[in-house]
Amino acid sequence: MTQTDDGLSPRLVPGIRTGLKKGWNGYIWLLKIIVPVSFATGLLVYSGVIYKLDFLLTPVMTWMGLPASGALVIIAGMFTGIYGTVAALSVMPFAMEHMILLAVFTLICHNLIQESMVQGWSGINPFFAAGFRLVAAFTVTLCCAKLMGVTPDTSAPHAAATLPEPNPVFTAWLAGWAVDTLKLVAQIFGIIMPLMVLMELAKAFHVIEIIIRPLQPVLSFLGLDRSCGMLWMTAAVFGLAYGSAVIVEETRTHTYEPEALTKLHLSIGINHAMIEDPALFLPLGIPVFWLWIPRLVAAILVTYTFSLFTALRRSYAQRTGHKKIRHY
Repeated sequence: MTQTDDGLSPRLVPGIRTGLKKGWNGYIWLLKIIVPVSFATGLLVYSGVIYKLDFLLTPVMTWMGLPASGALVIIAGMFTGIYGTVAALSVMPFAMEHMILLAVFTLICHNLIQESMVQGWSGINPFFAAGFRLVAAFTVTLCCAKLMGVTPDTSAPHAAATLPEPNPVFTAWLAGWAVDTLKLVAQIFGIIMPLMVLMELAKAFHVIEIIIRPLQPVLSFLGLDRSCGMLWMTAAVFGLAYGSAVIVEETRTHTYEPEALTKLHLSIGINHAMIEDPALFLPLGIPVFWLWIPRLVAAILVTYTFSLFTALRRSYAQRTGHKKIRHY
């Protein structure tokens, strides 16, 4: 028994200590993003400014087969996340096909500022990440609309007429924001700290490979490199916000091929938080197929397209270099 304890202690205690330290550092780093961004977004919602931005998306709604009021739901999702979209859909009158399209769009493109910053800290330009997710959301939603044969419902009321007025009492809004933010950061703390400890213990006891090995067929199917298995699993289960500390820490402490990391970010930008986010829409009666399949297919197509583009570009560069050498 003593020998077993002696064998475990040199790895167990330092692993826990290192995990707690990294988890705390990652948690503080994340708070520096979440709190100010959440406060700024909340002010936009409170003042009503965010609701006046729907004119930017109204023309695009027709292309995607959505009523003009859908612009507000999309804007709410991009700034406030999945919860904002679910809340808006629960009180606004939409046909089921329109709810499906809005859910598809928001599942791909939500919480854009915070999550793009996380991706920016872990290997990809944040502006490119945000722009890519916007384009992907529009494209996938448009394809789904065409498959469903959806036509825009021009008779739907304008979004501004269906939403409650912002709370006129600023102190009441501030108190509500503070409570919601405290709940959010407490949830993140409860996820990040044990997750980082488990990660460090897994490294200390050399079980990372055991965890990743069953994922190899999945990663190959998704068009991703096996070296990114832990990053993909973290994003797929916990999402980009809750899993940010692990994702950023892993990319800082390990060297990844730029191409593999870019493919990973393109994939998880479209398809992350595969359990919680789609499940939030289930109470609205949205079919399971549309909540999980479109963005999974889109993520796969994107990685394979990127691989093909990279291979063609590399082949072209090699041919061009060969010609230059031959002419020389």
